[in-house]
Amino acid sequence: MLYWLYQNTPIDSFFHLNILQYITVRAGAAFFIGLLLTLFFMPRFIAWAQRSARVQPINEYVSAHQGKAKTPTMGGIVFVASTVIASLLTVNMMNPFVIGGLLTLVFYAYIGFTDDWGKIKGGDNLAGLSARAKLTLQVIFGIAIGLFLIYVAKLETGFYVPFIKSSLFDMGGWSVAFWVFVIIATSNAVNLTDGLDGLATVPSIFALLSLSIIVYIVGNAALAHYLLMPKIPAGEVMIIASALMGSLLGFLWFNCHPAQVFMGDSGSLTIGAFIAYMAIIGKSEILLILIGLIFVIETISVILQVGSYKLRKKRVFLMAPIHHHFEMKKWAENKIIVRFWIISLLSNIFALITLKIR
Repeated sequence: MLYWLYQNTPIDSFFHLNILQYITVRAGAAFFIGLLLTLFFMPRFIAWAQRSARVQPINEYVSAHQGKAKTPTMGGIVFVASTVIASLLTVNMMNPFVIGGLLTLVFYAYIGFTDDWGKIKGGDNLAGLSARAKLTLQVIFGIAIGLFLIYVAKLETGFYVPFIKSSLFDMGGWSVAFWVFVIIATSNAVNLTDGLDGLATVPSIFALLSLSIIVYIVGNAALAHYLLMPKIPAGEVMIIASALMGSLLGFLWFNCHPAQVFMGDSGSLTIGAFIAYMAIIGKSEILLILIGLIFVIETISVILQVGSYKLRKKRVFLMAPIHHHFEMKKWAENKIIVRFWIISLLSNIFALITLKIR
């Protein structure tokens, strides 16, 4: 809407809104719209969820979490909806990368909502979509997004790594398979991390901020040339990311310890998929390992735990994902959360530093 106003006010008019052509201005507006919408709707959602018993089923083996059994879940639906509304009010909808970003949010919010609703209805954290059904939907939607990027957005298929100014090789048709892997891996990694109050929220904000900077750079010809990065007209997607950051900050107001609401798969799968989408269009899929380091650590801890138990019948950690390991070691929940936030901040700072070293 704001971009439409800029385009449709006469140039010689006293009220010509020239300032709205700038991505940074509209990103700022999207941030605050997303924040305010979430702050407005989330208390109402919490009240509705408590009245209708839409609460989070808790795994019995996590004894420290039994006190959270009456906490509402599916809060992700609120901040994802706020993000979409804020984006529609501020972005240039003629940009195909914007369409792809919004589709990513909607597709994976649908998967998360379906899974959350099944858990609530079944009263069991292991209910909801089966692992096979969830993975199938993730693959289908991932392929759709990948094909959209190639055939509609015309995204180049070069494979880039940090510290090197040009692509190592052209992935060609294999790029869709690679992008699907990145989207599924990241969405599930954020989902695994979402186990403590606010644990996934702040690292997600850090990751979105770093990727917003990268996407803005590749979308700006002068900056991309200066930093020896590919030129991709995807800068508008920074506005969606800004809206999501604002919405997540509003969500954190209610999700910080002790949480009044959980994001559920509706939020975590969606955040992870959109972070992956940002990395893909910013040609930073490998750098995403640093940007989302906490998510990577959590995922590796699960892989090691499962692999070790199947091969040796021994556990590497007291419990996985690794944040549960520290809980079992009697670390205070706040200590685990804040220390993971610090690690995430440091890894994102380092990731941004690599942009200049090419």
